[in-house]
Amino acid sequence: MSRAFAKEDDSLEAPIIPPRAALPAGTPNYVTPHGLEQLRQELVGLEAERTQVEASRENEADRTRLLTVLNGRLSALNARLASAKVVDPRGQTAQEVRFGATVRLRTRRGDKPGLERTFTLVGVDEATVAEGKVAFIAPIARAVQGARLGQVLTIRVGAKEEEVEVLEISYKES
Repeated sequence: MSRAFAKEDDSLEAPIIPPRAALPAGTPNYVTPHGLEQLRQELVGLEAERTQVEASRENEADRTRLLTVLNGRLSALNARLASAKVVDPRGQTAQEVRFGATVRLRTRRGDKPGLERTFTLVGVDEATVAEGKVAFIAPIARAVQGARLGQVLTIRVGAKEEEVEVLEISYKES
């Protein structure tokens, strides 16, 4: 039968709610104080957006779809906030890489000997590669956690292994 003769409502398709950054089951949701503030600001923004959409009466189907997405995002964000465990990096010792550390590594053996990279271990919701913030559950972060200043480690970068030296460990409010 031709679609012209069938009564189908395309608007009944369930909206897609974008997932939050993955956090493996049983893994604590560590956040820095700055990360917690970012989550709270996101909550304020989403609540304001929901209020604006609720007030709109232009297109009821679009309004319903947007509210469904916003409510789903708010639910996921509230769950993330409820499970947040704040770790202040300033309370950590600069002798060992832990959550909140800013780490500087130098490649000793691998594709690019002498290459230095610096990154900070943060919560999954505050990770941004462009800003040098890596989630504490990322492979490179797991590889360096527990390392001490001057220690040489073997890490996996993609399909290859590199030998790196921990040049610097610092903790500051991120």
